[in-house]
Amino acid sequence: MAYKSVMVHLELDGDNDGVLKITGELARRFEARVIGIVACQPIQVPVSDGLYVGEAIKQERQQIKEKFAEAECQFRSALQDQVSSLEWRSAISDGPLADYIAQQARAADLIITRRDIGPNLVNQPRRVKLGDLVMGAGRPILVVPKGITTLAMRHVMVGWKDGREARRALVDALPFLQAAGRAAVLSVTSQQDHAAVQAEAKDVAAWLQQHRVEASVEVLVAAGTEAGYLRATLLDRKCDLLVAGAYGHTRLREWMFGGVTADALTNPPCCVLFSH
Repeated sequence: MAYKSVMVHLELDGDNDGVLKITGELARRFEARVIGIVACQPIQVPVSDGLYVGEAIKQERQQIKEKFAEAECQFRSALQDQVSSLEWRSAISDGPLADYIAQQARAADLIITRRDIGPNLVNQPRRVKLGDLVMGAGRPILVVPKGITTLAMRHVMVGWKDGREARRALVDALPFLQAAGRAAVLSVTSQQDHAAVQAEAKDVAAWLQQHRVEASVEVLVAAGTEAGYLRATLLDRKCDLLVAGAYGHTRLREWMFGGVTADALTNPPCCVLFSH
């Protein structure tokens, strides 16, 4: 398995420096083509006296297309000297932006995007709900926090919590894990479950070693929240990349997150590779 096609999501008027630099790094490492993508919903345009509704909509759409052109210029300027194959996609979408990007994910092995910046009513038509994208894309999502512009992969950790999502994440992350050459399997549990979780983590480490990844095991006993312990450990170990399954449940067709998944989506201390 390899990442031969990487899709990078850019934000309009956003800081895309980190995602573009990391995209360039990974495209060179994996010899992958790169697809840039951006989307925006139509904005409700206030109509002033004497301005027809049709003309207002036309002007608003022209402004969006100009923003698309600026984003494409940023994309090509950052990557044209590093990547042999570049492609650009953009759309004005009446539906959720995450749905549009998830549909386009059929063309990619990996999606790279910024962390979820939280609710912002002003920029809502230009925001992609990251949780919805993770759940709907059917592809691994690499989340890049603000301020991170390189992915050294010196310290890679697998956040292990036994379940389908974590097992899927391991397979989806294999190109990263093999490129790094080593990883730590990290679990946070209670004292009561420590022995069982230790055995699970050892199974995961053995599986990784069969796939040419040197693996160690660390099982932490948590007295507080799992997310808090995990975050503190990632910072202490100077983690470059966390591999994690994305857990959630559906309610009225919206994914509501809790615990580790929510913390890593909105406030990750390092790059996180999510899979669902």
